[in-house]
Amino acid sequence: MANKILIYGGSGGIGSSTARLLRERGHDLHLVGRNEESLGVLADELDSGYTVGDVVADPDVFSRASQEAGKELGGLVYAIGTINLRSLQRLSESDLLQDFQVNAMGAALAVQAALPALKKSSEGSSVVLYSSVAAKQGFSLHASTGMAKGAVSGLTLSLAAELAPRVRVNAIAPSLTQTPLAAGILTNDAVAAGIAKQHAMERLGTPEDIAALTAFLLSREASWMTGQILSVDGGRSTIAS
Repeated sequence: MANKILIYGGSGGIGSSTARLLRERGHDLHLVGRNEESLGVLADELDSGYTVGDVVADPDVFSRASQEAGKELGGLVYAIGTINLRSLQRLSESDLLQDFQVNAMGAALAVQAALPALKKSSEGSSVVLYSSVAAKQGFSLHASTGMAKGAVSGLTLSLAAELAPRVRVNAIAPSLTQTPLAAGILTNDAVAAGIAKQHAMERLGTPEDIAALTAFLLSREASWMTGQILSVDGGRSTIAS
């Protein structure tokens, strides 16, 4: 596999943990994010290139990132998402569209722009996307999030079929993970503890939990895996607690 991995959301909770783990394993990286300061600091730490841009407000970011990442890629990680917990009556059309654009459309456009470089890998390449436990199990107030993440699951299966055997495409479906994105939900310790108890493992996920599987799916050790949506959710989607 070519050594270069393109990571969207590179300075976020899961993206940065994944980037650090991949760098430890010898991969070259190119990071994409909208916060130039935090992205630049991490890129300096990991000796990686980076592209600044917002996947909704700056649609040219996909072509720029792919061009700046290089002509050959061994993998792509799309670690950008939203958590929008509102009742259906409180969801506006712009809310629904924003969640779809960030989670699903952004993932599709990221892969589309990087596809020529991914196909040039002599050993094949790998794409990792992120769905959610909310696309597998129904939760109140998750209409927009569940719909958007369900689209990611469908995208994963479609791209896996279309791009095989040169490019593998898999997704990870986490439950609530302790990242900056989830900070607003977890500010109250009692609420966080209550949510943790809803999982068989009786804890929330960590970015490292997700990064470990991401790194595996990018590796040659997962070379016979494609079209899979893998739950890393403390058992929440399958075990009653």
